[in-house]
Amino acid sequence: MQEPKDMFPTDWSPPPVEFLKQKVLPAHPRGRRRLLEELEQQPLDSDQKVGLASLEDLLWNMAGPSQQAVTPEVISGTDYCYVNNLDSLLKEKREQALEQEWEQLLLQDRLNFDSSECDEDDNEVLLTPEHRMLVEKFSVSLQVIPPVHPGETVFLSRPHPVPCILDSSHLKPQNHLEELFLGSPLPQQLSFLHKGFLTNLYLHAHDCPLPLLRWLFQLLSWPLETSSRAFDLLWDLSVDGLFRQPNEDMCLWCPSLEEIKEVFHSLGAYDPLLYPQQPFQQSDRVLENEASLGWWEQQDPPQKVVLDIKLSYIYKFLTLCLLVQPESYTDTNLLGLIELLCRGSLDVGLCLLPKTDLQQLLLLLLENIREWPGKLQPLCCALSWVSNHHHNLLAVVEFFLDVTSRGRQLRSQLSLMIIARMLGQQESLPPWGEKTQLSLLSQLISLMRPSSLGQYLSTKSLPSCQGQQPKASELDHKVCYLCHSLLSLAGVVVSGQDITPDQWGELQLLCMQLDRHISTHIRESPQAMHRTKLKDLATQTYIRWQDLLAHCQPQGQYFSPWKDI
Repeated sequence: MQEPKDMFPTDWSPPPVEFLKQKVLPAHPRGRRRLLEELEQQPLDSDQKVGLASLEDLLWNMAGPSQQAVTPEVISGTDYCYVNNLDSLLKEKREQALEQEWEQLLLQDRLNFDSSECDEDDNEVLLTPEHRMLVEKFSVSLQVIPPVHPGETVFLSRPHPVPCILDSSHLKPQNHLEELFLGSPLPQQLSFLHKGFLTNLYLHAHDCPLPLLRWLFQLLSWPLETSSRAFDLLWDLSVDGLFRQPNEDMCLWCPSLEEIKEVFHSLGAYDPLLYPQQPFQQSDRVLENEASLGWWEQQDPPQKVVLDIKLSYIYKFLTLCLLVQPESYTDTNLLGLIELLCRGSLDVGLCLLPKTDLQQLLLLLLENIREWPGKLQPLCCALSWVSNHHHNLLAVVEFFLDVTSRGRQLRSQLSLMIIARMLGQQESLPPWGEKTQLSLLSQLISLMRPSSLGQYLSTKSLPSCQGQQPKASELDHKVCYLCHSLLSLAGVVVSGQDITPDQWGELQLLCMQLDRHISTHIRESPQAMHRTKLKDLATQTYIRWQDLLAHCQPQGQYFSPWKDI
């Protein structure tokens, strides 16, 4: 019996294919010639004739590299000639040199092309009238209405902090450590603060010396490492002193308005007393006067984050003072403090930073004013002059939150006064409180027409431009920018009102004037995106006012015109 074969063989190698293997040809040239003669004598079919030309190349490639370099062979029909290989090397060398020359020429052309592009960017390209009309038709203006106010230059950098001297002339040291602290110079006193010795010395004391608290408050304008430690110690000493006092006789040291101004001055701000009702501007005259005293050196701008942290220390401590002792400041000081805080918050470096501590402090300051109705008008007059830019004044209005009745009143009255000032109508306003704010706004909204604003701005810019009219595109952008701010302020005036049925007609008149004087006069264009933004704001304002009209029940006289007949 035959044994059964395995289903799966153990040898998986492929079968040999003899015709795929290349035969080893003799390396000698004469051996290769005999092989070619044998192939020529055999009859060739069409496929073999096609591959005959490539066979000669194959034979040449199979030869050794030494034989190729020494005896190169050139086959041409039946004639065989040997050419010296030096000629081919020279030819190859010449080709390489030619390629390198072409590469250098191409690189030089590339550099000339880049430089010509830079020259075209620097110089104005001369276009034909047809091409210029085409470019102007499809060009897009880069002028937009910025979402953030430009700000003012309020704080300038100082090369060195202002020296803060501790007045210890009337202090009697209680122990050796306090005597050592009071008798030491300023660097050693700061070392006591940084190492925490003052915390152990005064935190649990019955009476904390007031000169020490003033000294710590002045140190809030120093570098961040010192100001942070000064604020922590000032806060701990103040709160600890409150817990040690009876509830009915709580007393807390509060800095005066002059001391607060000194700290702002140490931070790099101008003295507002020297420039009443004027915006903080970086004029050459002020810089020359201050530089002569050695106080100001305009170098690098102040670090906005560090400045914001120092101001937050001041805001938090003043908030504590106003919560504990609301009667520590008079109404006049409260108005001056509000104006000072609003001026300082318009600094360029603080435009993009949150102002939570400032807004809480401003609400407390408004609530602590005793004669509120009588102080509202002078406060609005002072705040309407903290800047000459309409967007900065809009930012001042937004500093005050509308979460309290006084905050809403101030926002509404201040917005109306800013609109009147920007339109040059502050002198023609009726006496304060004679008419409602909606009626005053209806008189001013007709002057907010873009064409009227263009005439007003062109006449206003004549003295500064020496009789030269601004470009049409620049004037159009300024008009839309101003109208955008004025329309935002008008929305604040209306939102601060409690619309009653007797005011339904005035609000309806405002909607008609808004659509007639502003919305219909704005022509949108792809080349002027600021017009589109102004158009969007006008549409949103109109919808918002119409929503207020829908929720307000008007009087019967607006629905029955035939009632008196």
